[in-house]
Amino acid sequence: MSSVAAPPEPGRVRPRGVAGHAGAVWSRVAERVRAHPVQATVAGVAALVLVSLWLRTRALDAGFWIDEGISVGIASFPFFDIPGVLKLDGSPPLFYLLLHLWMQLFGTSESATHSLSLVFALLSIPTAYWAGRSLFSARVGWAAAALAALNPFLTYYAQETRMYAMSATIGLVVAAAFLHLFVARDRRYLPVFVVALTVQLYSHNWAIFLGVGTVVALAALWRWAEATERRALLRDAVIAYGATGVLYLPWVPTLLYQAAHTGAPWAQTPDLQALLVAVGLLLGGATPAIALLLVAGNGLAGRVRTEADRRTAALIILTVAAALVAWGLSQISPAFANRYLAAFVGPLLLLVAVGLSNAGRLGLVTFVLILAFWFDARTGQIETKSNARSVGTSIQTLVTAGDLVVSTQPETLPLVKYYLPQGVRYANALGVDDPRVFDWTDALDRLNAAKPRATIDSLLRTLRPGQELVLVQPILRTANWRAPWTSLVRKRSIQWERRLDADPRVRREAVVPVFGYDRLPRGIRAIVYRVR
Repeated sequence: MSSVAAPPEPGRVRPRGVAGHAGAVWSRVAERVRAHPVQATVAGVAALVLVSLWLRTRALDAGFWIDEGISVGIASFPFFDIPGVLKLDGSPPLFYLLLHLWMQLFGTSESATHSLSLVFALLSIPTAYWAGRSLFSARVGWAAAALAALNPFLTYYAQETRMYAMSATIGLVVAAAFLHLFVARDRRYLPVFVVALTVQLYSHNWAIFLGVGTVVALAALWRWAEATERRALLRDAVIAYGATGVLYLPWVPTLLYQAAHTGAPWAQTPDLQALLVAVGLLLGGATPAIALLLVAGNGLAGRVRTEADRRTAALIILTVAAALVAWGLSQISPAFANRYLAAFVGPLLLLVAVGLSNAGRLGLVTFVLILAFWFDARTGQIETKSNARSVGTSIQTLVTAGDLVVSTQPETLPLVKYYLPQGVRYANALGVDDPRVFDWTDALDRLNAAKPRATIDSLLRTLRPGQELVLVQPILRTANWRAPWTSLVRKRSIQWERRLDADPRVRREAVVPVFGYDRLPRGIRAIVYRVR
């Protein structure tokens, strides 16, 4: 007699287990993704963009700091005047031209101007997916997109009216187009590389170092190439860099003038620790940076032994060479700032995605933990970068049309102007100046020559009895004031306050803010003097 399995009792169902249910769900999801790959990709990238949008708008209306005031001030000039104005500032023009048009459409509020950077930060997500997938694999593409969506450096600069989010996204395009053109040898990317590198050069001067990084990587590729391949590689290099040079040539005279007369007197010579700290900030802090560099580095070490390897090796050389050249030249002429490494954050995130994707289970665990750690809006850091808005609000009731506002840190004046009412007059420690932009031309020598007594006398002669002179100073105890420029600003700020306090022509009326026992804010303080 054959045996037949007994059917389950009525009302009872054999349990499949949690793992079984989860496996069935993921199987159905995988089937649908395979059936509709384009729709699934669009949906996945859109989901990352929406998550990033939520994360990167928590402090969209945060107050400006010094550089943002400068951005809005320069962008407020007539469109075709902006390149000429930037001869005084030291920056290339693209971001300011875009910001000018953006302000025409959306206004000059903090939220409106921050939104331009937000757009570029969000664009980094599909860009990272395209770069990772087209160069390596779908896994790398999704890893790169997720890292771009939550990266704290991009989250911070998505809510700042500066060019760093734009530079980060364009830098990723430069690196990806370089690998497609010179490693994968897809000549369709030649115009993409030329346009991307040119746009990057017109966005921030540190794009020059990124370009140098690509040249170093190209030299390695030429060395690795077969003799029969070298001529074609050299031909494409001459075309690509030659075309970029021609497109950038109109700005070169201004760049040379800026290098000779503006520079960065506020910067100090960076030591090796400064470079390591900067790289850590790109990756969300020291702890996640160490974890990522160790785990992703292990994955990259295995990667360079295989044939996909040249893409990985070239990307490593490009990124490391760019950062080291920037740091090395800053030993000769200091111009190092953590935010300037935005030009390299795109290639760095792509490298991390490749490394984690090839580090096995440890890479997956690290990837999940890092994303959880990065899922932080860090609104406190963004909202406390300057107290200028609150100071401006406080002294608005104390100043009227015709009163004079003087900044002892001259580059602060565009920020101060943004938060004060119309009709107020402006000057700085150098004398009367256009409050929309600071002229950095030989600024250190000029500030050395501008003695407080003579400048105060000339400014007080423009005021009538009863009018106000508002002295705006940096809060000195919240920063390092050892660079040539900041050291002199500190000295001048103290001198101006002492001389006005002792001057019988004015009397001190108010100080904003009044410091208590709380931690000092970063930003400015204002001392209101009334002319007797």
